[in-house]
Amino acid sequence: MHIVYSDAHYAHAPAHEFLDGKLIPYQESPRRAEMVLQAAQTAGLGDIIAPRDFGLDPILQIHDAGYVTWLQHIYADWVHSGGTATGAVADTFAMRGLPNRPQKARAALGYYSLDATTVHTAGTWAAAYQSAQCALTAAQLVVNGASSAFALCRPPGHHAHADLCGGYCLLNNAAIVAHWLTQNGNLPNAKVAILDVDFHHGNGTQAIFYARSDVFFISLHADPERQYPYFAGAATERGSGAGLGYTLNYPLPAGIDDANYLAVLKQACAQINQFAPSYLVVSLGVDTFGGDPLGDFALTPAAFAQIGGVIATLNLPTVFIMEGGYAIEQLGQNVINTLRGKDER
Repeated sequence: MHIVYSDAHYAHAPAHEFLDGKLIPYQESPRRAEMVLQAAQTAGLGDIIAPRDFGLDPILQIHDAGYVTWLQHIYADWVHSGGTATGAVADTFAMRGLPNRPQKARAALGYYSLDATTVHTAGTWAAAYQSAQCALTAAQLVVNGASSAFALCRPPGHHAHADLCGGYCLLNNAAIVAHWLTQNGNLPNAKVAILDVDFHHGNGTQAIFYARSDVFFISLHADPERQYPYFAGAATERGSGAGLGYTLNYPLPAGIDDANYLAVLKQACAQINQFAPSYLVVSLGVDTFGGDPLGDFALTPAAFAQIGGVIATLNLPTVFIMEGGYAIEQLGQNVINTLRGKDER
């Protein structure tokens, strides 16, 4: 399996975040990608390759142009206007429909932010841009004939809306790739399924494709009644307009174990089979692991190879996109187990 990786992610290294009313070290740290890369190299999983540069156009096919410009300039504007050099983060959030849309980057922090977890530093845009290029390069490999490819993306992406960052996410890598595949795949009238197995619901991905019928978004995640992102991910959310029926959510209870999780995953994959997509994009979060500090599921390390094996039964060209996972010491092995489960099926 080809693994696409860029060390540009090191440029995005916020020091702290607020969680549960406390200032703590930033959990979406560079060490996450280091651990996955190290595990892939130790396992001999496949070649590590650098991303191609696809430019801004695939990003702008998904994200609002004003939002992208803001991402590019927010940190410099923040520092220029007196903000601390440790990072820019919103403290006042806009409700859509309020009359004033700020024009200056610092004033727009709360307009383009979903929450206060996504801190912008001097290297954040470069890291997010290269993360998207890793995802697109993995998609190109699959279009060129690889059965699967893994984009070791950091920062992650599935919480990012067309014009909102949040949940550590700035550019929605999975959405960028899914749309790109509908336009650039080597199959006519390509349809794409996105399977999100991160512990947290991929609210941004869902919102982006909610009214589309050529991209089927299906997610297994913690019930939003108790876990982030709280305001999206209910089973009643099924899409709208032309997209009605092309969103499917499986909110799951705390403490779910391997057997019960895998049973739901098999149901989800049966729905993907019915959709009959040309390509599969997997938002691969492993914060479903029982020891993850941001999760409350009870999956064991053995579950991840089984997850990969279930995904393999779909027999689809597959792009894996790295999302969450914060149990640092186990992170790399859990990711590799999933990818091996797919490759060795």
